[in-house]
Amino acid sequence: MIKTIKIISVFGTRPDTIKMAPLVNLLDKDKDIDHIVCVTGQHREMVNEILQIFAIFAKYDLDIMREGQTLEYVTSSVLTKFSEVLEKEKPDMILVHGDTNTCFSAALAAFYKKIPIGHVEAGLRTADIYSPYPEEFVRRTVDSIATLYFCPTKNNADNLIKENADKEKIYITGNTVIDTLQTTVQKDYIFKESILNRINFDKKKVIPITAHRRENIGINLENICKAIKQLASEYNDSQFIYTVHPNPAVKKTVNSILKGIDNVTLLPPLVFTDLHNLISRSYFVMTDSGGLQEEAPSLGVPVLVLRKETERPEAVTAGTVKLTGVDYSEIVKDGRMLFEDKSIYEKMSNAVNPYGDGNASHRIVGAIKEYFNNL
Repeated sequence: MIKTIKIISVFGTRPDTIKMAPLVNLLDKDKDIDHIVCVTGQHREMVNEILQIFAIFAKYDLDIMREGQTLEYVTSSVLTKFSEVLEKEKPDMILVHGDTNTCFSAALAAFYKKIPIGHVEAGLRTADIYSPYPEEFVRRTVDSIATLYFCPTKNNADNLIKENADKEKIYITGNTVIDTLQTTVQKDYIFKESILNRINFDKKKVIPITAHRRENIGINLENICKAIKQLASEYNDSQFIYTVHPNPAVKKTVNSILKGIDNVTLLPPLVFTDLHNLISRSYFVMTDSGGLQEEAPSLGVPVLVLRKETERPEAVTAGTVKLTGVDYSEIVKDGRMLFEDKSIYEKMSNAVNPYGDGNASHRIVGAIKEYFNNL
């Protein structure tokens, strides 16, 4: 190693913090890397909690979170404040993750200063720029200006090659969330949410649910909730656990349809260690989340995706995820299928996880050092 490499890792939401945490820990320990963490504050309490669990120290906190913040506000605030950090630190590279506004704005700030960008979780595509919104736009835009691409799967790498990205700078690493799960899922875990400690997971079929994407708010979310209500009435020995996003529009719809049903539990968003351990003990998952499409398959838990498309087709191809959509009758049909057809359930729960072996962070660090060694 000719010189120490200065790297700034930037993240600011709960999902990207969970996925970056194992990589951050590894970078912090590497003697060849001068590693700096910058959190944007796009999310607040949820991120602080993760930083504490993984013992991550952020040298910079942009502290941008405001009540009712808009996409425009987040974008401009991160761009302006992170530019000042770059001017002061002058890193050799920044690392951004996934598809958040933090990822987009930080990458743009680095691009303006001609600082190389490493994109963790690169190459995901739905082919519809408005779905998911604005995440698909963020992925495409960041990949157009990135220097190194860290792809969870071969399919992601193929997407980049089709877009004429430099093949020599594309690395298939697996997804870092699998690295995270190796530390968070525990056999004798005690939930911080006390209600979960009272569930007999051996006797009940537990189905965690998350649904809150912008494109689902409205009639789609109503369909989802009505389908859950129907399934709950048919399978009353099961327990549906819906972690409800704080968005008022989501809460209003969910509460109006599902509140008061005996075997439907409505909870606020769980700490991520609770969520991971809940998934690991569940029968199947219903979600419109991207991350859960990766986490649940790695734990052998089938997933019904409550969206019209997915940027994670690998799990669909592998057979552990079913793209159910947002139509009431389709959701009910697929839910019944998993409850009643043991052969299909076993096939989905035993499908090979396509997102790697838990060593993604090591591969990313190795790729970064290789890149700078070859300059």
